[in-house]
Amino acid sequence: MFKQGFLDYLADFRMRVSVWAVPEGEVVFPREPMVRVEGPIIDCQLLETTLLNLVNFQTLVATKAARVVQAAQGHMVSDFGLRRAQGPDGGLAVARASYVGGCNSTSNCLAGRIYGIPVFGTHAHSWVMAFPSELAAFRAFAKSSPKNCVLLVDTYDVREGIANAITVGKEMERAGERLAAIRIDSGDLAKLSKYARDEFDRAGMPYVKVSASNDLDEYTIQSLFSQGAPIDSFGVGTKLATCDPQPSLGGVYKLSATRPDASARWEPVMKLSEMAYKRTIPGIQHVRRFYDASGCPMGDQIVDDAHATKRGADVIVDVLDPVTTYSMRGYDSVELLQQVVADGAAVGEHATLEESKQRCKDALMHLDPAVKRFLNPQIYPVGMEPGLAKFRNDLALREAAHSGR
Repeated sequence: MFKQGFLDYLADFRMRVSVWAVPEGEVVFPREPMVRVEGPIIDCQLLETTLLNLVNFQTLVATKAARVVQAAQGHMVSDFGLRRAQGPDGGLAVARASYVGGCNSTSNCLAGRIYGIPVFGTHAHSWVMAFPSELAAFRAFAKSSPKNCVLLVDTYDVREGIANAITVGKEMERAGERLAAIRIDSGDLAKLSKYARDEFDRAGMPYVKVSASNDLDEYTIQSLFSQGAPIDSFGVGTKLATCDPQPSLGGVYKLSATRPDASARWEPVMKLSEMAYKRTIPGIQHVRRFYDASGCPMGDQIVDDAHATKRGADVIVDVLDPVTTYSMRGYDSVELLQQVVADGAAVGEHATLEESKQRCKDALMHLDPAVKRFLNPQIYPVGMEPGLAKFRNDLALREAAHSGR
């Protein structure tokens, strides 16, 4: 397929790009650049598929996880999605990204080993079915895992399973141990969790937690709490790992400026389209995020310094509707894109997974609740600095005329 000269070139190839990116865990919004890559065009093109694969999927998973964690209202959430993830690598990516997004743990033991994520899980239904009775299965599991005993109570009948869990819990008490929790994986989770809580409290075992799973997502968790379900933790699997109902993130990687050599001036370029939302933004872009006095993000401004105007420093022009503008006057701003690679080598300190997780938590905590709500959320302002907006419009008109549109 390829000429020998090209293969010889690749044999000694060294990436020479410089990269600017939004710090991992920071919140991002539609239309703004998350990563900017600068370098020889062949280097930049070779990165495209890998970069999009890594950024799109894990950003999508982290977003889904953040929504689930928000719905859980401070209760523990564990990633249970490995069995439904897109292969082993996908399962690792889900565990990592969902942890950054706010999950407390994962059922993926390999992810725990590689990334240091806390692991959590229970026995399977097959464990119970492999014993002569559910009670025998529970006793065997309590003996094998006395320090982390979580019993799955819905293999046969949930109410009978809870009674058997109480029996084993009392036996554990006499042995100086404690039953940690039960898990309900089917049926009416709101009704059954209330029954379980009442039964354990009546038995003098208020310390036993109630965990729930079974095709959960942010909406079902929200519904469970609206029904007063006394659930302490959630195992979220399929709908987290597959990001149901939106299984892909439409991030794109587009050329925005070219120059013949390092001494020449950058020439912005733009992709046109009959669909307005597909028209790209030209130039060497960076992003200013404006904050109010309490640290709440108020809007993001896409800037190209070569076309910036002094009078437009605190004005945002909507990307799709140039008539719509937002004033950021009086707000402080920070640069969102930070350099992470210079001439092919990493620069600066690399954040740990825990630091990225904390950054995500802090960012979401300061974000306006109206933007985070699930139903009819407030649109967060993202747009261009007025000079860039004018240049983009002029360039689009010029390119359209040149192409005969």
